[in-house]
Amino acid sequence: MGLFGTKKSMGQVDKANLPSHVAVIMDGNGRWAQKRGLPRSAGHRAGAEMFRRIGTYCKELRIDYLTVYAFSTENWKRPQDEVDGIMRLLKQYLHECIDTMERDRNRLRFLGDLSVLDEETRALICRTDEISARIDGFQANICLNYGGRGEIVHAARAFAADCAAGKYAPDSLSEEGFERYLYSAGLPSPELLIRPGGEKRISNYLLWQCAYSEFYYTDTLWPDFDEREFDKALIAYQSRDRRFGGLSRQ
Repeated sequence: MGLFGTKKSMGQVDKANLPSHVAVIMDGNGRWAQKRGLPRSAGHRAGAEMFRRIGTYCKELRIDYLTVYAFSTENWKRPQDEVDGIMRLLKQYLHECIDTMERDRNRLRFLGDLSVLDEETRALICRTDEISARIDGFQANICLNYGGRGEIVHAARAFAADCAAGKYAPDSLSEEGFERYLYSAGLPSPELLIRPGGEKRISNYLLWQCAYSEFYYTDTLWPDFDEREFDKALIAYQSRDRRFGGLSRQ
């Protein structure tokens, strides 16, 4: 079985009115495990499997991009054994991707400060980058060691360095030009941001990119956020009137 397979659509989703890019804060893995008397690592494994399922479903629906918040810059504060388990799970996932993504035409991209990762993990990510560059198709984006404020500061410093080098004048900067310095350069902004797990905050996630995203919150924990729950989010999105500061289409 490949990284992302094929599943049938469920619910009353209007396939003519789907977002092209969905972002998800994968929240609730640890609480899911604790409710079942399991170690938190079991919740992270279940969450990784749900990511595969939802990626499969997005591909089936012809949603172009799925971006998930996998590990924030603040998550290093968690117990070391939990962090180590997440990183082992990541390496396992990367090996699976390398074996299947070209065959299944699935692209993968990582967003965040990857410099702090160990050499083996960085090498595996470079390998997935090389494969992704050769193919077209559905793209999963994984935010790893990511923070929205840090991303904006990183972009500002990069632009300032280019100004100091004489490449640009400071007053030449536009919103479109600034986006080229973000980790997400080249990606469309998400139309829909989903947060399972019961919390109702953005938690330093895609602060620039989600300026006009529709937000969907649910108490369902991420390992239980299956295709039917995803349909509920899509149906809620399709009920919104996206005016972008203008008047209603009605």
